Amino acid sequence: MEFLNIIYMTIEGWVVIGVILWTLIMLITTHYSVDMILLAGLSFLLITGVVSPDAALSGFSNEGMLTVAALYVVAAALRETGAIQYITQIIMGDIKTVRRAQARIMAPVMIMSAFMNNTPIVASFIPALEHWSRKTGIPVSKILIPLSYAAILGGTCTLIGTSTNLILNGLLIDEASVRSLGLFEPALVGIPAAIAGFIYLFLFGDKLLPSRGEAYQSFKDPREYTMEMIVEKGSNLSGKTVQDAGLRQLPGCYLVEIIRNEEVIPAVGPNQKLNAGDRLIFAGIVDSIVDLQNIQGLVPATDQVFKLDAPKNDRILIEAVVSTSNPIKGRTIKEGNFRDRYNAVVIAVSRSGERLKEKIGDITLKTGDTLLMETHASFVRRYRNSNDFYLISPIEGATPTNYKRSGAAIITLTGMIILAGTGLLSMLQASFLAAGAMILLRAIRYSASLEAIDFRVLIAIASSLGIGGALSSTGVAAYLASEVLLFASDSPVLALLITYLITWILTEMITNNAAAVLVFPIALSIAQNMGIDFVPFAIVIIMGASASFSTPLGYQTNLMIYGPGGYKYTDYLKIGLPLNFIVAIITLSLVPLLWEF
Repeated sequence: MEFLNIIYMTIEGWVVIGVILWTLIMLITTHYSVDMILLAGLSFLLITGVVSPDAALSGFSNEGMLTVAALYVVAAALRETGAIQYITQIIMGDIKTVRRAQARIMAPVMIMSAFMNNTPIVASFIPALEHWSRKTGIPVSKILIPLSYAAILGGTCTLIGTSTNLILNGLLIDEASVRSLGLFEPALVGIPAAIAGFIYLFLFGDKLLPSRGEAYQSFKDPREYTMEMIVEKGSNLSGKTVQDAGLRQLPGCYLVEIIRNEEVIPAVGPNQKLNAGDRLIFAGIVDSIVDLQNIQGLVPATDQVFKLDAPKNDRILIEAVVSTSNPIKGRTIKEGNFRDRYNAVVIAVSRSGERLKEKIGDITLKTGDTLLMETHASFVRRYRNSNDFYLISPIEGATPTNYKRSGAAIITLTGMIILAGTGLLSMLQASFLAAGAMILLRAIRYSASLEAIDFRVLIAIASSLGIGGALSSTGVAAYLASEVLLFASDSPVLALLITYLITWILTEMITNNAAAVLVFPIALSIAQNMGIDFVPFAIVIIMGASASFSTPLGYQTNLMIYGPGGYKYTDYLKIGLPLNFIVAIITLSLVPLLWEF
C-alpha cells in the first residue's frame, strides 16, 4: 500500500511539473494574458484532483495578495488627488538634458517605490512623463526604462515596496517554522543595490537607451477648442513668468492672450509675468485643454463649475455636439441656463476651427458646436438618447483632479507607513485602514477605488500561489531541493547562488510573482535539509525576483512602458543585462555577511 502511495504521489508530481512547463512555454511563446494562463494551469490541477479545493483557493486569501489589492486603492487616491502629478511637476521642472532628467526622476521614484506598490506608481508617472517629454523635446524612450528600473530597485528596499515582497512574506507567515521579515529588513541589501543601479543608469543610461518617439504634432486634431482660465488668488503661479509657469510650450496648445483688468495682452512672450486674477485664453486640441484642468493654480474662468451639484471627484469631462433641436441653440450659454438645465458646465467650445473670442457664458450656441463639459458621470446615461445632442463622448481618464484632498491623501499614506513600520498594525491591517480612510475622506470615490484594483494581477498572483503550493504538497519541491543539495555539496553560499540564479531566470521568462512563489518551497526544503535559517534564502528570492531588467516580460512595469517608450526587446537586453550582474554581485556578496546561517 505504501508503495502504491509513492507511485501515486510520483504521478501527481509529474502532473505538477508538466503543468509548470506548459505554463512557462505558454507565457514565453504566446500572447495570452498571464492571469489566463496561470488560472488555466491551476484549474487543471484542481479538476484532476492533484490539489484540493482548499489548497487551490488558498492563494485568494493570502495576506500578501490582499495587501496588494488595498495598495492599488491607496495609489489611485494619490493619483486622483493630484499628489503624484504635483510631485512630477516639482521634480522635473525645466530640465534640458537627458542625464539630469533621468537623475531627477529616478531618485524620488526609488524613494516612493520603497513605500508604495511600484506598479501603480509607474502607471501614474507614464502619462505625466509623456506630457513632459512633448513639452521639452527629450525623447520619452530615454526616461521610461529608468523610471521602471528605479521603481523595481526602490521596491526591494522595504517589505511593502513590491507585490513580490508582500507575497513572499505572506508565505513566511503561513510557514510556522519561519519568522516573517521586518518592514525594513530587505533594505540591508536593497539600498546598496538601488544606489549602484542609480549610478550605473546615470553614467550609461543616455548612451545605452534608444532615441525614439515621434514629435508631437500640434493641432492634428481638427477640434480646436478655445478655453479661458484664471490665475487663482494665492496661486504659486502668481509672479512667475509664462516660461517658468510651464505655459510656454504646451503640447498641442498655446496661450493666445492674457486679459488683465479689461486690458488685452496679445502675442504673449515667455518673459511675461502672471498676476493673480489674470484671465488666460488658450487654444488647442482636446487632450491639451484637458491637461490645463490639472495645472494647479489655474481654474476655469466660469464660476459655474463651483456651483455644480456633484462633488469634484464624482465628475467627468465629456464632449457633446449640439444638435439642430437643442432648445438653447441660438442663445448664449448663460441665457439658456445651461448649468441648471443639464447639471453640466461648458468649459470650452470648438467650432470648425474658428477661434471664439467671447467669454464662455457669452458664446451663442450653433448646430455642430462641440462642447467640452464638466458634469456628473450620470450625464452620459441620461442624455445618450436625447435629441439635444448628436454625440456624447466621455474623455477617457479625464476625471478632474481633486487637489483639495491631496493633503489628506498624503497624511493617510504617511500614517499607513508609520503604523506598519512600528509594528502597531500588520501590513495587511495598515493597508486596509489606509484604503478605507481614502474612501471616507473622499480622496477617491468607492466606484473608482474598485476600478483602480487590477483584478487580473490579483488573479495571476493567487493562481501562481496555488501552483506553488502544489510543488510542496506533491513532494516535487523536496525532490528538486535534494537534487540542488547534491550539486551544492552542502555549501550554503553555493545553495544561495543556485537559488538566486533559478529565481532570476524564471523571473525573466515568466513573472516576478510567479517565480518567487515557485522557488519558495524548493528553497525552503533546501534550508530545512541543511539545517540553516531560511531568511537569507528569502532575501535572495526577493532580490532575484526583482532583478528583471533584461526582458520586458518578467516585471509588469517593464511591460507597461514597452509601448509608450517605443522600445524593442533588445533595448532591455542592452541596458538591463549589466544591471542584472551588478545586483547579483551585491546580493550574493552581502547576504552571507549580514545574515547568519
